Amino acid sequence: MSYRLEIEARSTDGKKDSDAEQALRDASATYRLRQAPPTDGEGLVRRLQADINPLLDALWGLGRYNAEIDVTVDGIPVTLDETDLAAAVHRAESFRNREIIPVKVVARLGPVFKLRTVDVDYPREMAPQRLPRRAFPLKSGDPAISADLRAAQLKLIDWFRSNGHPLAKVADVKASVDHAATAMDFRLRVEAGPKAGIGHVAISGSGDIDPRVVATHVHLREGEPYSPERLVLMKTSIARIPAIGGIRIREGDELDANGNVPIFIDVTERPKHAAGLSARYSTIDGPGVSSYYEHRNLFGNAERLRLDASASLLRRLDGSSSLNFGDIRASDFGGRFTATFLKPGLYGTPNDLLIEATAFRERVGNNDLGGYTNDAVRGTVGVIHRFSEMAWVQAGLQIERAQSQDVLGRVDATLIGVATSGRYDTTDNLLDPTRGVRLAATINAYSKLMGSTIDLYEARIAGSTYYALDEDANYVLAGRLAAGSLGGAPLARIPDAHRFFSGGGGSVRGFIFNTISPMMFGKIIGGRSLVEGSAEMRVKVTPTIGVVPFVDFGTASSSSLPNFDEYVGYGAGIGLRYLTPVGPIRLDVATPLNPRPGDSRWAVYVSIGQAF
Repeated sequence: MSYRLEIEARSTDGKKDSDAEQALRDASATYRLRQAPPTDGEGLVRRLQADINPLLDALWGLGRYNAEIDVTVDGIPVTLDETDLAAAVHRAESFRNREIIPVKVVARLGPVFKLRTVDVDYPREMAPQRLPRRAFPLKSGDPAISADLRAAQLKLIDWFRSNGHPLAKVADVKASVDHAATAMDFRLRVEAGPKAGIGHVAISGSGDIDPRVVATHVHLREGEPYSPERLVLMKTSIARIPAIGGIRIREGDELDANGNVPIFIDVTERPKHAAGLSARYSTIDGPGVSSYYEHRNLFGNAERLRLDASASLLRRLDGSSSLNFGDIRASDFGGRFTATFLKPGLYGTPNDLLIEATAFRERVGNNDLGGYTNDAVRGTVGVIHRFSEMAWVQAGLQIERAQSQDVLGRVDATLIGVATSGRYDTTDNLLDPTRGVRLAATINAYSKLMGSTIDLYEARIAGSTYYALDEDANYVLAGRLAAGSLGGAPLARIPDAHRFFSGGGGSVRGFIFNTISPMMFGKIIGGRSLVEGSAEMRVKVTPTIGVVPFVDFGTASSSSLPNFDEYVGYGAGIGLRYLTPVGPIRLDVATPLNPRPGDSRWAVYVSIGQAF
């Protein structure tokens, strides 16, 4: 028997309350099952009877403990009293085969109750005076909303756990409602349990992943103080193994003989093979295509083999167009091919073997500012050592054959040397950090003693920091600074791929990629040093929308030590962020504040993740 359900909720002043109406719809089985009506009138009335208590619970959840509900079938009341059942059933049956049955739920909400007293019984050695607000935010006078009460209990237990008490629990909760005073007295008792350390870590999983490889990414030490944050970092570390798909971490229900809590890790394997193909168009680089293939568990120990290939139609530096297919030359094509082999957990240690080979051709610049063309083949063999979840260094041998062409002429160079890099990262999110710092450094030394055609020493350091102005990180200040220096050979003998340039989406927004540079004959030539930075204010307007005003600057200098004697590019703009569970989708619009001839007035950048 089809029915039409109307739900109405009114506050004490007679106004409709849309939040309460939505809560009633969410709680009502009659509403959820309206597309599957019962076969007779008694079935409908029984369905409405079963709704009454859940509807009242929903209103109590909003702090409306004096709320009253009227449920009617065409004006005939439905109550929990069986004596009223027959009249409502009879009225419902009178609509059989005639028309839709009108059903109505009317809620008289009454006032929102307030917390009169809030009493938390907890071990006083944890907080002798009072609990910090970040541990328990409720206070006398707050609305007595059940969802807030539950959330406060969870937050309180999280605080005890973060202070080294993994077995903390709420032992008792009492909520007494005074209907006449429209008030609630709320009391709870917390059992913190003993302070504990990290116990034995047991690893299991499905698929062909060797648990010993996973163990090399676990940097916990048995007996160290228990910390939920350390477990989160451990999960992030394990997730860096390409073969790992899912990670589940469980804690023991009781402490071991040493007073430590056991940790259980269960991992699942990702599909061994993956491939992808994409197309793109850039106003700077022109059209292009990219593809990749990846084997994530090549020999059964989570080894990864990845092949990346891309090709694009490059922009000509003389200003002529290559969009007419009849005019396309072989030199108009650029691309990159990279093969990477990674073996994690080398010999059961926190070291990863990396072997990488890359060949690429690129062209950067425009007709007014000039530019350069790079052709290079590079090979690297190195070892990555992981000190912790937050810090690692890489060192190895690098061989490169490079050729470049710019206004200074052609450069041919063979580079053989030691390449080192390191990273330190305490941020809370890879694509959308709100707290923490990131530091990255690279030092490469190519020497004639090792077979290089030139002596070249290059160093670069970059750092960024993130500071949330509020607990929910709706307002985040973000800043970035980077610097670099080259030593050894004169600039004219250094391939363009190793010189310093600034400008572009990851540098100074608003400028064409890599066109902030020292100049000769009115054309860019690259520099021997670099300084650049950015500042952003990331504002979350809604749970899914954010805006980001930003300013950037950058300069490359002819000397090996950075200075500001040459052109400094300044860019500014505003960005829009669409916040997804994966990461923010970024749309930035920027303009050069001090443009040069040939610079565009506006630039638009679209990507996944924040700019830095």
